[in-house]
Amino acid sequence: MATPRENGKRTHEDSHENISNAKRRNVKDDSRHIAALILARGGSKGIPLKNIKMLAGVPLIGWVIRAARDSDVFHSVWVSTDHDEIEKVAMAWGAKVHRRSPEVSKDSSSSLDTIKEFSSKYPGVHIICNIQATSPCLHPRHLKEALELMTEQGCDSVFSVVRRHHFRWEEVKKANHHTPGGSCDTDWSNDVENSVDLCTKPLNLNPACRPRRQDWDGELCENGSFYFATKELIAKGLLQGGKMSYYEMHPEYSVDIDVDIDWPVAEQRVLRFGYFGKDKPEVVKLLLCNVSGCLTDGQIYISANGEDMVSINIRDQAGIDMLKKEGVKVILIEQNPITKTLADKISQRMGCRILLDVDDKLKEVEKLMEKDGLEWKEVAYLGNDEPDVKCLNLAGLSAVPLDAPVVALNAAKYSCHCAAGRGAVREFAEHILLLKKKAKSQMEQDRIGRDT
Repeated sequence: MATPRENGKRTHEDSHENISNAKRRNVKDDSRHIAALILARGGSKGIPLKNIKMLAGVPLIGWVIRAARDSDVFHSVWVSTDHDEIEKVAMAWGAKVHRRSPEVSKDSSSSLDTIKEFSSKYPGVHIICNIQATSPCLHPRHLKEALELMTEQGCDSVFSVVRRHHFRWEEVKKANHHTPGGSCDTDWSNDVENSVDLCTKPLNLNPACRPRRQDWDGELCENGSFYFATKELIAKGLLQGGKMSYYEMHPEYSVDIDVDIDWPVAEQRVLRFGYFGKDKPEVVKLLLCNVSGCLTDGQIYISANGEDMVSINIRDQAGIDMLKKEGVKVILIEQNPITKTLADKISQRMGCRILLDVDDKLKEVEKLMEKDGLEWKEVAYLGNDEPDVKCLNLAGLSAVPLDAPVVALNAAKYSCHCAAGRGAVREFAEHILLLKKKAKSQMEQDRIGRDT
């Protein structure tokens, strides 16, 4: 059973545990537990730990976790992994973690093997949506509308597809005779029968009557973004079966990091077509950054003559310079006592103001906001420990270095891949600038839409 295409009225493009919350999830009279499951093995051959590699300022797996959580249709969102670092990132982005067994963590293990293991371990889950970690342009509405085919139309399985207009030909493979172009060349062999076999032939077109694109509907191809299936179907060793339906996605949202695109191009695609959260990307005007534990690694070196010294990464200095060039004001905060001479040196080196001996960070930040007429959504905050939690929660954008304690990690909206004093400030600065570009792009698209 096919679903409507995306130009119709029902467009296809246009933490979650408590089942009592199902009513607000638009699951129509359906008490079944619906879980999202993202497979993220640590042994990627092409790009090491690809699933948590930063893409446009967010770990690759973070894009799909955010889309799944914000869709409000899942009772639980899981990441199945065998790697500690992937587990840490998954939990930081709000997913639960299923530690898969070694038996389904091999290179030869199939996705279905891993899904079946998860299904057998959690018998209370009735519908599983396998979401591909390498689909960063997935949006909540895709998942929401696809699930309606399960809950409202009684499908046993629903999978995502994209429409392609590709003319396909049969590949030529015969013994050692093979040409990249697949042309017919009877000189390859003296055997007339073999020479006939070596000719290619069309698979989905008539060369004598090639259709124009606008006269041909094209073909539906799986894009791998997601697969919904019932527990009963998975137990039979199937992700597609029973009463089936497909969900069509536009090509611009069908981005697969595995095969379609390389990293720099993927970042540009995500900036334009990725899902950045329920709220529109904020235009940050002020960044507040801790000195100890963010700009530095938190250590103070004492010289023989009694002078305090700290180490600053040149990448972090470049990150602050990048922000200032884009009109973002940067202020450094230091709670721990350091000498005024050292503070002056840091301020001079980084080219921004530093606030010393700040005991109540929230109170100090609110004073700065009131003075500059700013709202929290216009403020970014980079902190690293318990005194920063309130500011991390309130700021429009907030982050912590990789080595921050759990109390700060849980309060931040972004977890840096770099440690304190090792590029965390630069990384967060790039994230802020990427979101500013996203906001600018959205405003430009809105303007074009109004003009047309």
